[in-house]
Parts: sequence; C-alpha cells; structure tokens
Amino acid sequence: MQTDNKLIDDFSRLASSAVGALHGLRGEIEAAVRARIERKLGDLDLVSRDEFETVKAMAAKAREENEILQERIAALEAKMTRPASGKRSAPAKKRAGPRK
Repeated sequence: MQTDNKLIDDFSRLASSAVGALHGLRGEIEAAVRARIERKLGDLDLVSRDEFETVKAMAAKAREENEILQERIAALEAKMTRPASGKRSAPAKKRAGPRK
C-alpha cells in the first residue's frame, strides 16, 4: 500500500540535502586540515626524499672509503713495526774513530 504523504516527502528531501551539505562540509574540513598540516610540516624544515637518498648514498660511499683507508693505515703501521727481512732491528752503533 503506497500513500502520498507530503510530510514524508519533505523529510526525505531534507535528509537528502543534509547529506549533500555534510558531504560538502566534509570536503572543506579535509582541505582545511590538509592545508594546516602541510603548513606545519613546511615550518619543520624537513628534507625531501630525493635529498635524503642523495645524502644516504654519499654517507655509504664515505663509509666505504673510510674502511679502505683504515685497511691501508693498518697495513702501513704493520709494515713499520715489523723489521724488514735481512736487516737488523736496532740501528748500528757508530764507531768512535775517524773515518777514512
């Protein structure tokens, strides 16, 4: 049984327009919140992903170079502390007499 009730139709239209208004309000609130968050993040002076990746690559390269240099230093120090084969470890004493 279907009846034409003007009051129900009016409530239905009112509810539809309220939902549409709330949907529009939701979009406006989201835009305002997004703008405020972006402004606050901009104030924090954060780096971009590209800048971060570039510095990360530079740090990795510097770390590799540092390890290579540490190995070279260790090799040179080891070479300096061990006596060379066939040579005396202590310096030779000088003679007291005149040289000819």
